[in-house]
Amino acid sequence: MSNTTADVIIVGAGIAGNSAAYYCAKKGLKVIVLEEEMIGHGGSSRNGGGARVSGRDAREMPLAIYATRHIWPNLKEELGVDPEYRQNGYLVCGYNEEHKKGIQNRIADAAKMGIDMYLLEGKELKDKHPYVSDHVTCAGWTPTDGVANPLTATLGFYKRARELGARFITGEKVEKIKLYKGRARTVVTQNGNTYEGGKIIVAAGFGGKEIIKSVGLFVPVFKRLIEVIVTEPMPHMFDNMVGGMSGFYGQQTVHGSFVFGNALGREQCFAEITTPVSSSYNPANICHTIGVDIPALKEAKIIRTWSGWTDMSVDGVPIIGNVAEVPDLIIDIGCTGHGFCPGPASGYTLAQLANNETPDVDISKLAYERYDMAKKQPQYY
Repeated sequence: MSNTTADVIIVGAGIAGNSAAYYCAKKGLKVIVLEEEMIGHGGSSRNGGGARVSGRDAREMPLAIYATRHIWPNLKEELGVDPEYRQNGYLVCGYNEEHKKGIQNRIADAAKMGIDMYLLEGKELKDKHPYVSDHVTCAGWTPTDGVANPLTATLGFYKRARELGARFITGEKVEKIKLYKGRARTVVTQNGNTYEGGKIIVAAGFGGKEIIKSVGLFVPVFKRLIEVIVTEPMPHMFDNMVGGMSGFYGQQTVHGSFVFGNALGREQCFAEITTPVSSSYNPANICHTIGVDIPALKEAKIIRTWSGWTDMSVDGVPIIGNVAEVPDLIIDIGCTGHGFCPGPASGYTLAQLANNETPDVDISKLAYERYDMAKKQPQYY
């Protein structure tokens, strides 16, 4: 093979693309990864680090369960890089009866998948989690959920994939895919370069939407800006992930800093902006929310913020798998802001598909073919 030809061409170097590269290389496949920006530039390294199964749509739970049971616990040894994975539970805070009902629905959904989640109220809540304020009247507790470091995990897969022979090329924006006898075969970049692969995996976040349009595929996804704040190192308070029915989420890292994000704010007001930018509104909103729910953090100093795009699907779960209309094309798009935890399992599954294996995880309900509307009304997306 030439240096522009591989068994698998992967577009996107986030946690899904990097883990797919690692698992493909581990199977002995020659891999080329093309990335428009830098490694881990997108949401894979710009998120709160939640490694949770609870609170998910049932269609994507199998990937998250596989990741937390079979991949995350072993990554430190497998990658030779510490992803700082800690399976210390996830507390989701509620403030009223409506939130309590929402938590009870999550508990019921989790039980169907064999996941233990509990409702905490009153003294039981305070005894177990004394740092929350009286504003928090109830909470859902999932002891098997956890947290990890997005940057070290994403770069850890990159490091090991390279050690196994995968080739990463940054600054290569893919513009289109070309077919040969009806099958996906080559990708063409903005730089005028062409790469040929036996399989092509598109795991490029929102950017993947335009790439697969080149072969007549339309996915109903849009982009949303996510913003995160980081505090100064603080005395140890808790090891679990914490979030709220209001939308906030975060953790105290192993270094003592707190990392918090919030789904509220002006996330969808940046449709015409191509570069993610932090607003003054949303970090302030995050600080207010955290100060109300966790009073001990009211005086914590914010040392930095970051922002990034996440690709949102209209039905809230990713589009993953082979595409029947275009043989040899595999996609992973629309992770909807919670693709970090299942990311390694997604990459593992993508590699199985690239090697013509039957996946260990059932992803049939995440298939592109569920979107009849996408084919009929592509102009809306």
